[in-house]
Amino acid sequence: MVGEVVPGAPVIARESRWTRRGYDPRGRSEGRWHREPALALQKGGRFLLRNRTRKEEECMLDLKLIRENPEYVKEGLRKLFEPTEIIDEILELDQRRRELLTEIEALRAQRNAESKAIGRTKDPEERQKRIEGVREINARIEALEPELEAVEAKLNDLLLRVPNLPHESVPVSPSEEDNKPVKYWGDIPEFDFEPKPHWELGEELGIIDFERGVKISGSRFFVLKGLGALLNRALIQFMLDLHIEKHGYLEVYPPFMVRGHCLVGTGNLPKFGENLFRDIEEDYWWIPTAEVPVTNLYRDEVLDGDMLPIYHVAYTPCFRREKVSAGRDVRGIQRLYQFDKVEMVKFVKPETSMDELESLIRNAEEVAELLGLPYRRVQIVTGDLSFTAAVKYDIEMWAPGMQSWLEVSSCSNFMDFQARRANIRFRREPGARPEYVHTLNGSGLAIPRTMIALMETYQQEDGSILIPEVLRPYMKGIERITKENALYGHNVPR
Repeated sequence: MVGEVVPGAPVIARESRWTRRGYDPRGRSEGRWHREPALALQKGGRFLLRNRTRKEEECMLDLKLIRENPEYVKEGLRKLFEPTEIIDEILELDQRRRELLTEIEALRAQRNAESKAIGRTKDPEERQKRIEGVREINARIEALEPELEAVEAKLNDLLLRVPNLPHESVPVSPSEEDNKPVKYWGDIPEFDFEPKPHWELGEELGIIDFERGVKISGSRFFVLKGLGALLNRALIQFMLDLHIEKHGYLEVYPPFMVRGHCLVGTGNLPKFGENLFRDIEEDYWWIPTAEVPVTNLYRDEVLDGDMLPIYHVAYTPCFRREKVSAGRDVRGIQRLYQFDKVEMVKFVKPETSMDELESLIRNAEEVAELLGLPYRRVQIVTGDLSFTAAVKYDIEMWAPGMQSWLEVSSCSNFMDFQARRANIRFRREPGARPEYVHTLNGSGLAIPRTMIALMETYQQEDGSILIPEVLRPYMKGIERITKENALYGHNVPR
């Protein structure tokens, strides 16, 4: 089930299809339909974006930028503490590719000229000589084309493995230890008793069943029961309502499985396939986050400029094969193969993306504030940035039972990195040259860790858990989870 690129595996292909440009999700335009070219994803163990010319295929880190300013790109990689040799290899392959293209195009032009001359030649010997010459040209072209294909495949594969470059505002450091808290909200709760971790609270109340979760699916799975299950649903619905009704997001309910090219678009493939779950027979991948299907809603589209910004919010389960050292953060429900999350995704004009990042972060923070859960905002250094993010801030909630800060949201600005890979563009006005949008995303929030912070913050000495007022309408009016009412649905008192 683990996603991996197997050398020699069959090509995963998609036939050409019709897609829509200029579609407005707010209903103001139905858009126009156009033919989308065929797609080849895997060939010889490498992922390809699509069957396009190189000019059209500059869809990851811009090849033109690498070609014209390689030292700038290398300096960005040094800030990320990534090796720079890949840039030299890309430049060599790019040069060889252009040489091959020039030679092949010259041969094709020569062949066309000779073919026309054959039609005008009267002398049989001269005609036969020209025919033999055309055959030699064809043989030379046929010899060069496989080399060109191999060079393009390798070049494309390397381009897909170059990370996004950090924004100038990101502090440079190799260690996550240097991630800097830049904001604190709320008071750390104090107790007249020793606060318990959520796994003890959940098991004693009967709302979390770890034993049966493991029996069904193995380690790092659990079962929610009664008011535990209701609390999970309440958090999801509360977050969706807040983002939709107050923050102006449009809800989407996407598929939980996607094709591989969607994961290439968001930067999960080809580099991080080992962290993904996939179908063993077909090109279906379980999503690690709603960011993947939601971002790809507009792949290979040119949007009308007046559509932007586009805000989407989605609830999905998330599936991740996260490798964790034995004994590290594995107890309880904080590190899982499957978990629920509400995700916010933005498509914006380039000049607004940093302001949009701030508002995205505030949208996530407001969830914690309304729940009354202390949190901090953490600025992430270059060495701890994700592969795709140009700048990132984490929102961490305090879990008093575990005595630790838990990340409940990562809010990132990808600039045009994902838009290039997924080919998402916009026109500022009719007839204007298409530009790449900027994409952003952030959790709003991750459900299990939010539930951890809530359970441990609102626990009482008798083991019961108070429900924050803002959640009570979503909890059937229940104000407290107790041993007596925990198995909601069995006609027990509230």
